[in-house]
Amino acid sequence: QVQLVESGGGLVQAGGSLRLSCAASGMIFSTNVMGWYRQAPGKQRELVATITTRGTTNYVDSVKERFTISRQNAKNTVFLQMDNLKPEDTAVYYCNLMQGISGSYWGQGTQVTVSS
Repeated sequence: QVQLVESGGGLVQAGGSLRLSCAASGMIFSTNVMGWYRQAPGKQRELVATITTRGTTNYVDSVKERFTISRQNAKNTVFLQMDNLKPEDTAVYYCNLMQGISGSYWGQGTQVTVSS
């Protein structure tokens, strides 16, 4: 199995920055995709950004030019640098790792709150 532990959430004013981290442990394949998703109250969980082991990234349009996803493959860790945060970024942010045919694992989530 795979375990994911997130950290770095918190409260920040609009225009501020936060950096999320997620460390994966367990049976991790050499090829995988790690990413961040978020869920705001009353809304469905949505993709924020993903990154492959080769470094290919993908972002939802609403965070492009503001968020940056990166990873350290040797430590099975993924980061999300969030700059110029907006109140609409307020959500619980979840780390995800996908590998193999159908393996998909989730962290426990970390709250990000952006005040206006």
